[in-house]
Amino acid sequence: MSKPRLSKSAIQLREQIDDAFIQRDRKSDGWIADVRHMRSGKPSDHIPNEGWVRAIDIDRDLSGQAKPDIMPDLADEIRLFAKRNGKRISYIIFDGRIASGLLNWKWRTYKGANKHNHHCHISFKKEADNDDSFFQIPMLGGTL
Repeated sequence: MSKPRLSKSAIQLREQIDDAFIQRDRKSDGWIADVRHMRSGKPSDHIPNEGWVRAIDIDRDLSGQAKPDIMPDLADEIRLFAKRNGKRISYIIFDGRIASGLLNWKWRTYKGANKHNHHCHISFKKEADNDDSFFQIPMLGGTL
């Protein structure tokens, strides 16, 4: 069995977030499933599929000081990017809400057990596995 690899798009987005928010907290960051994911029996993009992990979690605290809380703004910019360019991002979960192409990237209530209040979850499509192109997200140095 091969060692799991993180989607190249996920790596690129995480690196852009790291570059934009050097002091950010990384306690709730992650990408590969922990024991809870494995035992839940529920599908998760954190569990390797064909050797690829297609999800990242980014800690809510982008400033490294808990305040100001700007993750809601970044989550929304990621959502708007996905709406404009839906080739790589599958869905986003943050603060009790989920957005995906299912309802044209509108936020709706997330009914899962983990409301993702401490981190933002971003899942990627299979097509993103080998796509490491720059994300044009303003808060991350991109343009519209």
